[in-house]
Amino acid sequence: MVATPLAGVWLASSLAAFANRATWLPVAAGLLLFPVVPLAWEGAARLREHGAGLAKGRRRVLTFGDRLVLRTLAINVVFLGVLLAAFPSRAFIALSARGDWMLDGHHGTTAEKARRGLLACAGVFEWAYKASHDNPYREGKDGRGDGVDPQPAPTATTTATAPTSTATPAPTPPPPPPPEAAADPSKYPFPATLHPLVTSMPAEAEVSIESVGKYIASREPDPVLRVKALHDWVVDRIAYDTPNYVAHTIPQADGNAQAVFRSRIGVCAGYAKLLAALGKVTGDEILYIVGDARSYESPMEGESHAWNAVKLHGSWYLVDATWDAGSSDQVAFKKKYSTAYLFTPPDQFAISHFPDVAKWQLLEHPLSRAAFFRRPVLRPEFFANGLELRSPDQSQVSVGSAIDLSLGNPREVFLLADFAPKHGGPKIDCKGDKHTTMHCDFPAAGTYEVKLYANVQQYGSYAYVGSVEVNARP
Repeated sequence: MVATPLAGVWLASSLAAFANRATWLPVAAGLLLFPVVPLAWEGAARLREHGAGLAKGRRRVLTFGDRLVLRTLAINVVFLGVLLAAFPSRAFIALSARGDWMLDGHHGTTAEKARRGLLACAGVFEWAYKASHDNPYREGKDGRGDGVDPQPAPTATTTATAPTSTATPAPTPPPPPPPEAAADPSKYPFPATLHPLVTSMPAEAEVSIESVGKYIASREPDPVLRVKALHDWVVDRIAYDTPNYVAHTIPQADGNAQAVFRSRIGVCAGYAKLLAALGKVTGDEILYIVGDARSYESPMEGESHAWNAVKLHGSWYLVDATWDAGSSDQVAFKKKYSTAYLFTPPDQFAISHFPDVAKWQLLEHPLSRAAFFRRPVLRPEFFANGLELRSPDQSQVSVGSAIDLSLGNPREVFLLADFAPKHGGPKIDCKGDKHTTMHCDFPAAGTYEVKLYANVQQYGSYAYVGSVEVNARP
């Protein structure tokens, strides 16, 4: 009787906090759910009985307390059901990101224990998210990696450079190089340069998936650099199908490797399946993985996505060729080659990717989906620059008229930040020392996207490295 009204109030108030609405209204409504409406229901029932002359001499099976409990449960179960039916996906995300709204400004052991407890309770509602979130790239067990017990790669070492290919063309593969000469996929990130075999591949080698795979396999003996060459070919040759993605009219062929190869256009499933198909030709174990992702366009709410896991030297690594190919502005695809999602360390990959099967996080202690939605959205470049976001430490926060970002920056990378209304509006620059602190003053109440940019030099092009959603109430 107590838990059910509390769950309803918690869900309603978390939805309000997530949408930057007043939380006092759902809390006040909780008084109606218990005890006002149940007592009113009981009173109305007694009046009807008296009016019909049924109360006199009638022996009751249920006591007043029994009836109050049952009425309370009935009312609040209906209330919870209506909320979950109306906002199945958003309800779970709101509980994950803002379920601790009542602890804003509170820290310490007790507050942190309470937050962990609330986050665990949020996981109870994960079924609603799953029920309403159908992944179009999921095809039966395809994408689950069933039958494979992945061994995560050794702890990644972030470096500025990595070995490049020195292999020369040869009609047959030479003997494998000794281990000390092999490229190391844990030395992240790789330089953002296309593999030489991809830039110099003759047209006659690109007539089929088999011809591309055989060409690369016969000329690149190092398995790490060979997979990089496969990744680079897919990233460089395939364009993202932005019009169909935006219109939600993705053709079934976009998930077929042969169709994507012929058309040279596809969505994430096409990129991932084509990479896996090339791996079959070269003899490299590359699996197709599906799940959710938090992208630049939807940092707070997951969208269906597909990527790859690859086995190298007995360990598994994660690859997202789609996100390394460029970006979409909801109008057109902008090609921009990257290696940010090539052999990305699992703890960084898990910030933006959540697989259907937890083992493909490749983490010793996999994240829950609730914890996934709660974390700030940071790109691999953020970590490649040695940065640490100390505050805020969650994806959405509520503040007054300003927010201060605090960062660890041992390499003294130069930072910039700006913000804009979530649903469109002009960007406004934040102030700060350009290294460890950023201060953003919000002109009016609303929800803002605060975005962070980094560059190793003070002047030049700054790369987007992360964002936080802020509910401002000056």
